[in-house]
Formats: sequence, structure tokens, C-alpha cells
Amino acid sequence: MVRTLTQGMVKNFMGHSPDWYKLTILGFLVLNPLLYVSLGHEVGPYAVGWILVLEFIFTLAMALKCYPLLPGGLLAFEAIVMGLTTPGGVYAEVRHGLQVILLLVFMVAGIYFMQSLLLFTFTKILLKVRSKVLLSLLFSFVAAFLSAFLDALTVTAVIITVAVGFYSIYHKVASGKHFHHEHDHSSDESVEELHRSDLEQFRSFLRSLMMHAAVGTALGGVCTLVGEPQNVIIGGVAGWDFIEFAIRMSPVSMPVLVAGLMTCVFLEKVKIFGYGEQLPEKVRHILQDYDAAESAKRTTSEKAALIAQAIVAVWLVIGLMFHLAEVGLIGLSVIVLLAALNGVTEEHQIGKSFEEGLPFTALLVVFFAIVSVINDQGLFKPVIDYVLQLEDTAQIAGFYIANGLLSAISDNVFVATVYIGEVRDALVNGLIERDVFDLMAVAINTGTNIPSVATPNGQAAFLFLLTSALAPLIRLSYVRMVIMALPYTIVMSIVGLLAVMYLLIPATNHMYENGMITHHSVAELDGQSEHH
Repeated sequence: MVRTLTQGMVKNFMGHSPDWYKLTILGFLVLNPLLYVSLGHEVGPYAVGWILVLEFIFTLAMALKCYPLLPGGLLAFEAIVMGLTTPGGVYAEVRHGLQVILLLVFMVAGIYFMQSLLLFTFTKILLKVRSKVLLSLLFSFVAAFLSAFLDALTVTAVIITVAVGFYSIYHKVASGKHFHHEHDHSSDESVEELHRSDLEQFRSFLRSLMMHAAVGTALGGVCTLVGEPQNVIIGGVAGWDFIEFAIRMSPVSMPVLVAGLMTCVFLEKVKIFGYGEQLPEKVRHILQDYDAAESAKRTTSEKAALIAQAIVAVWLVIGLMFHLAEVGLIGLSVIVLLAALNGVTEEHQIGKSFEEGLPFTALLVVFFAIVSVINDQGLFKPVIDYVLQLEDTAQIAGFYIANGLLSAISDNVFVATVYIGEVRDALVNGLIERDVFDLMAVAINTGTNIPSVATPNGQAAFLFLLTSALAPLIRLSYVRMVIMALPYTIVMSIVGLLAVMYLLIPATNHMYENGMITHHSVAELDGQSEHH
């Protein structure tokens, strides 16, 4: 009886994940406390802290074997038990990240209610634009533009919704069913042999579009105060408004935007790193038939729903652009308005809208626990101390490089929060001038936003895509994302670094001389920022 129960528990542990993966996670959980004890109190916490960060990155890399919430959560729980951080420390990180949590809970759910409008709009774009190069450029630019005025996670939620819509339509027909039939698009068992090669080609086509759009969110996200969560933190500490933030970033963000869009065109032309796949003609015909069928049977009620969604979309853009409320609260208003206007009145119907965002929200809280370990054990402190010792341009460039490298392996919101806090302290203590602080703030913002496209860990939007329902459908793994992001990472990081080294200081001085921006004093610093 006991043996049978034990076998049942072993089988249940992490479900259908491969045995080697289960044993690896168990190995991590056994190894960490042993190392902690054997290395002693001097070295143990710091060394095991770094090992834990690498183990957590491994669980993210294996996201398709098991959702990272489970193994990552076990590691985070163990870290608290071992004393590498405290529940209070985790709670403090969660409080600092509340904007992002609210955004994931409510904004992603709000986008769910706009699905039909988004699918309608993007289906028209996809079917009208036959050139893959132009289509890729369009997806990347639209994602960049929307990210600058909305935010990267919201835009990623939009493109995921659109891609799942396209995929499910084709998968349904490829499985011998009609548009109106119920269908499980996560299983290929019912896909007819005739459609299998087209399905693989369609997956590759969607993968490349998703990556162009995901990188687009980073290109636009760096530009403005609302583009990424850390921008709000940095702009808040520096005391910049929406316009000043965009102007100060432009010497770096604009060259990087141009370089990113040129890379998009180049990759589609040369067809390397998994890019360049065309939309199969059979798939195009099926999507055209679906569009025609939907248009023909669209009722007055459905047309009214589309108009309501368009009106609420305008409110969404205005609300976010002028920062009328926190992003998540605007998302909640979208849920309320669209549910009311479109007659979604039952609890379980509303509940469906939260299915996509909540698992990732839970994973993000686990992420904050790992971030708390990094903070409590001072894992990044040697790097920060080294960069503060550099001089002039080397110091500004050093901040860009250090932020870029650390953002790629941890989380750009955390890295930005730590660095802007350290630089603020240096300013308050008289170690640097206010104008130097402003340059450093630009280097920190661009450093955490641009090179962090290298891995899904760095960009919340990338991690959201990797752990979404779409990733397994189009076979988008961690490693594949890293490979597909590599050319973008190289080009954007180098252009960003050159801009920080050679354009930022002269361009900023030119802006001062022409009255585009003004010199700030130490007194104008947001000393009461609760992020510190």
C-alpha cells in the first residue's frame, strides 16, 4: 500500500514532464542546501544565490517541458526556507511590481474582450499585404508604435490573441472541420496528412511574425514614459514628464529603432535565423474564406459589438497615453465597459478572460522572489561599484553595458530599479552632478530595454510570449527564441552602445542650448519614490 502510494506521488510530481527533468529539479532542491551548509556562512549565501538564479533561468529555458511556475516556485520556496531572502523581502518586491501585476491581471483580460476587433483588423492586414517583407515590417512598426503609447505587455497580449485566432482557424479546417465547429487546436492527431506540411510552414510563418512584433515592442517600449514598467520608475525618480522623457531618450532610441526595422527587412530578405517563411497559399485561401464567411453572416449585434470595441480602444489609447490612471486600472475599465456594452453578463464568461494572464501573474510573483534573493544577497553589487568608479563617457557606457548584461540574465524592471536607486544615492551624496545623473538615467533606461531582447528573462513581454498558450502551438521554445532574437540583439545593442558613447552627450547639450529640455536641480529629484 505504502509503495503504491509512493509510486503514485512520484508519478504525480510535475505530471507529464520527462523523468530526466523531474530528477534534475529534485537534484537542484537537494544540492542547494548541501552547498549552503558546506560553503559556510561567509561564501554560502552568495554562491548559492548565484546558483539559484542560474537554476531558475534553466526552468525558464525548459518552459515547454513544464510551466516554470512549478519548478521555479519550488526553488523560490526553498530559497526562503534557507534564509536567502524573507517573505517580507518578497512582499516588498511585489509591492514595487504592483503596476505590472495589475497590468497582467486586468489589461490582458481587457484585451480578451477586444478579440473580435483585433482579429478583424489583423486579418484584413494579413490578407491585403502579400509581401512577407512588408508584412513583417508592418507588424514590427505597428508593435513599436503601439508599445510607445500603450505598453509592451499589452501589445504582446494583442499579437498573441491575433496569432492564436489565425492558428485555430486554419487548424480547425486542416482537421476536416468547419469554422463553427468546436475544436481542440492544441492536438495535431486529427490534422489530415494533406495539410501537415502546410501546417509546419504556417507555424514557421507565425513564429517569424511573432518575433518581429515582440522585438517591435522593445523598439517602441524604450522611447516613452509608459512603454515599459521600468520607464515609469526611472522617469518618476528623475522627475521627467512624458514629453521630456521621449526627448531625452531620442539620441539613443531613434537610431536603435531605425536599425531594428532595417534588421527586420534584412532577415526577411536573406531568410536566416528562422525568418523568411511565406504564408502558404492554402492557408491564405482558408483565412480568406473565413473572412468572407464572417463578413457575410455578421449580424447587426456583432457589428455594434465591433463599433463598441473600437470606441473603447480609443479610450484605452487616450487613458494610457496621458497616464490618466495606472495601466491595470485602465484595463479594468476596459473589462467593465466592454462586458457591459457587449452584454457579457455571466461570471464564467468573464472568468475566461482571466485564463491567459493569471498563470503568468503567478510566475511573475515567483520571479519577484528570485529578484528578492538577488537584492538581499547583493549579487549585482560588485558590478555597480565597479561602474561608479569609471569616468565620464566610460561611466555612462559602463552603465549601459552593465544594465544590458544583467537585464538579459535577470529582469530589466529589477535591474533598472536597483541601478536608478544607486545612482540617485550617488547624486544625493554629492558623488555626481545632476546633469551626469540625467545622462546615467538615459543609459540605465536604454541599457535595460535594448540588450535585454537577448533572452526571454530580460523582457517581460518575451517571457509572456514564451509562456503563453501560443508558444507550444507554433513550437516556439526558449532556445529558438534566443536564436531568433540573436541578430536583433547584436545590431540593436551595438547601435545603442555607439549612440550612448558618441551621440548622447552632444545631442543632450544641443537640446539644452535650444531650450528643448532644461537643467534640473538635485532638489527636483523624486526623493520620496517608494521604489527605493
